[in-house]
Amino acid sequence: MGYPQHGQPQQGYQQYPQHAGHAPVPAPQHAPAATGSNMKRRNVLGVWLGLPIITFGIYGLVWIYKVHNELARYDRRIPDQSANALLSVIFGWITLYIWPLIMWLKLAGHIRQAQQAAGLQPTCSTGLGLLLGLFGFGTLYYQLELNKVVDRYGGTPPYQPVPLYA
Repeated sequence: MGYPQHGQPQQGYQQYPQHAGHAPVPAPQHAPAATGSNMKRRNVLGVWLGLPIITFGIYGLVWIYKVHNELARYDRRIPDQSANALLSVIFGWITLYIWPLIMWLKLAGHIRQAQQAAGLQPTCSTGLGLLLGLFGFGTLYYQLELNKVVDRYGGTPPYQPVPLYA
């Protein structure tokens, strides 16, 4: 058995058209790492301005609780700090508002983690969330960032199973 002559195909080797050039490699499909419960998409203007005015600020407390709870149900790696967050807002004056500030900053990290779990580039900024929160636009910003995660799954209804990718 010898080597084939120059220009002659090897025995048992067929020339296929795709061997002629470089075919594009399809993007790898990532398999879901786990599943979680989809969050509810909320109207950012309703969360930021409408409902807090109508309910005399009570909706802000409801929003804090629900967002933390939904993040924990979405990705089990995010701890459920819904009661802790609510208590920090109610009794934050005891700690000179340091406790609510820490919970507010942690929320940005949890939103970033949820964005990453959805297979998105994390865009939620802790610094921007703090700055906008000081001027009253924090819930608007955080809800915009949360809606990116919800929009990632298209028309999946709230609280239905969705795949997590990271």
